[in-house]
Amino acid sequence: MFTGFRGVFAILFALLVAACGPPGIDASQSGPFAPGVDHNAAGVDGVEVGHRLIAAGEFELAIKSFNRAALDRGGFDAEILSGLGTANLGLGRLGQAETLLRRATTEYDPYPEDLNNLGVVLMEQGETGEAVQVLRRAFALDDGESTLIRDNLRLALAKSENSATVSPNENQYKLVRRGSSDFLIRTAG
Repeated sequence: MFTGFRGVFAILFALLVAACGPPGIDASQSGPFAPGVDHNAAGVDGVEVGHRLIAAGEFELAIKSFNRAALDRGGFDAEILSGLGTANLGLGRLGQAETLLRRATTEYDPYPEDLNNLGVVLMEQGETGEAVQVLRRAFALDDGESTLIRDNLRLALAKSENSATVSPNENQYKLVRRGSSDFLIRTAG
């Protein structure tokens, strides 16, 4: 009799604990499976995806996203060219980055961010004099409001005036995005 009492008590306790748990899947709204893909929904802009991938350090995927955005838009514009240039800079492809950023700043009205990134490429290639000119132009277009552009200009000026005292491993250039994120390029070492 004492054993039957334990069994009933155990069943009641199990039911009580089960009733206190989180609610189960509500099959009446969406079923027990994950929601499907809405094929009628608008996709996210490829340029925005590219910028997010750059921020995540996924430069190869960013290049693919910018190229896809160029197909969607019917060609390359300043934003796509600068994004491709920034992604190539992140991969260490300085020649390609310079070509793309120059196109973005000469074929279209230059943005301070694009000029800054071109200045960073030029500094990485050792073209300090031209980098100073480009960064001064970026600083002037920005009205001196961006501390990142100001820091890059200071570094370029210091490097051009005292090239023997600034070692290459001390450089910490800052890339600037047109959106809300900042990119920092550090030299390897």
